[in-house]
Amino acid sequence: MERTGGKQSSLKNILVRVFLFCILIIGFRFAYIVTVRGQNCDLGQFCFFSSSPQNVNLVSGVRQLSSLAVAVVHSAPAKPRYPNLWTNQGNQKAVLFYSSVFHDLIADGYLSPESKALCLETPAGDDVFGLKEIGVTNSVGIYKRAKPPLVLSGHAIRQPFDDNTFDFIFSGPGAIEKSEKPSDFAAEVARTLKPEGFLVVHTASNDSYSFNSFIGLFNCCRFIRSRKINGFDSTSIPYIREIVMKRVEFVKSTGELLNKCSYPVPKYKRELVSKAESLILTEPLKPWITLKRNIKNVKYLTTMADINFKERYVYIDVGARSYGSSIVSWFKKQYPKQEKFFEIYAIEADRSFHEEYKYKKGVKLLPYAAWVKNETLSFEINYGLGFNSTKETGKNGGMGRIRPAQSSSINGDVDRIEGFDFADWLKKTVSEKDFVVMKMDVEGTEFDLIPRLLETKAICLIDEIFLECHYNRWQICCPGVRSAKYEKSYGQCLELFNSLRKWGVLVHQWW
Repeated sequence: MERTGGKQSSLKNILVRVFLFCILIIGFRFAYIVTVRGQNCDLGQFCFFSSSPQNVNLVSGVRQLSSLAVAVVHSAPAKPRYPNLWTNQGNQKAVLFYSSVFHDLIADGYLSPESKALCLETPAGDDVFGLKEIGVTNSVGIYKRAKPPLVLSGHAIRQPFDDNTFDFIFSGPGAIEKSEKPSDFAAEVARTLKPEGFLVVHTASNDSYSFNSFIGLFNCCRFIRSRKINGFDSTSIPYIREIVMKRVEFVKSTGELLNKCSYPVPKYKRELVSKAESLILTEPLKPWITLKRNIKNVKYLTTMADINFKERYVYIDVGARSYGSSIVSWFKKQYPKQEKFFEIYAIEADRSFHEEYKYKKGVKLLPYAAWVKNETLSFEINYGLGFNSTKETGKNGGMGRIRPAQSSSINGDVDRIEGFDFADWLKKTVSEKDFVVMKMDVEGTEFDLIPRLLETKAICLIDEIFLECHYNRWQICCPGVRSAKYEKSYGQCLELFNSLRKWGVLVHQWW
């Protein structure tokens, strides 16, 4: 009997130890998931426990992260499902705001309780919470830092989901505006949004220029509607533009929204031109002073419109001269860039300026002359225009007029340079989705280049132009005497500016 009792006691001890060991393993597993992973275990992993169907929402299509997104359980305000989201009044206000917004979208047929929904770049998950509160339980958000159980780790430009995963995608205020790669942002939306699915974007941008840029960026989708709503923060974002788009297979570039170079001129272009500073209609007696002072009156496009929804930002200086001339002294220091990084192209045929560009980072030099076709040109050497610039010293004051090599209209010293088809180069270098600023100072060649840009419609690739028009103006040295260097009159310059503005081009008088 004693032996039997001893065996039973030993067996009992073994069972107790096995049980305690299992409890220990489960505890370690739980601690790993909760503290290290910060989310539930994946479907394909070994798990000791699972959540009940009522409390777990499966979002299929996750490629690298968890396939599980826990739904918010509708609970009384006194006992919220996720109390950490209700730690301050701001979270509560945001959740209530988004719940109201999504409720309206359900009523309008753009969202349903059965929709698989994704919220982009949502650090706190307020919008995800808002979706779940109104019954869209199959919802999840992404941000660079996960905030379980509502927000997974991910980026809008590299979504961790398979193609055609979601019925509804939401982007809150500032999400796409702060993106360094808005084109990638749009491409990822097109990839993960199902055909016939809806994209809803909230943005603080409320001008017609940015709206058309936005429509052009999301060419995966058809525009449905745009409306102005009150923001949930009356101080920082009092009003929001809500844009609804529908995913389609193909979008034809028709109408005012997607055609940047159409006639009659689109309304958004006419609005910008109407807000521009007035042209100087009377020929100034001292143009070198009047036109220089006029730069203070310029209404830059970037002060009238939001340029966030662009793929690239490009500045082209045609007739750049030295690096410190207009690139540094004006564009880098004075042009309002809305904190965007601009690619810079310097087009300068005068060899005396080429050497310094070899050591300048962020500037691409094109050592040729902008022209109407690819051919060899002659240009006139200007003496006496700069300090100590004379024929005897061998220093020149910059390049003068350019003409085809066989032209006999240039008197004095000339040099040979290569010209290139500027309109053709422009069409190959930038697109309608880019924001392009151009300064042009080409010693009279503008009367050749501008008509060519209009003829090829390459002019429509340029958003803003600063143009110096050369004419037979009054000379500094000799009062009452006009310069014989240029044949055009001031009136012809005005005709050139007016023709550009009639085409909807925001052009300014440069000096």
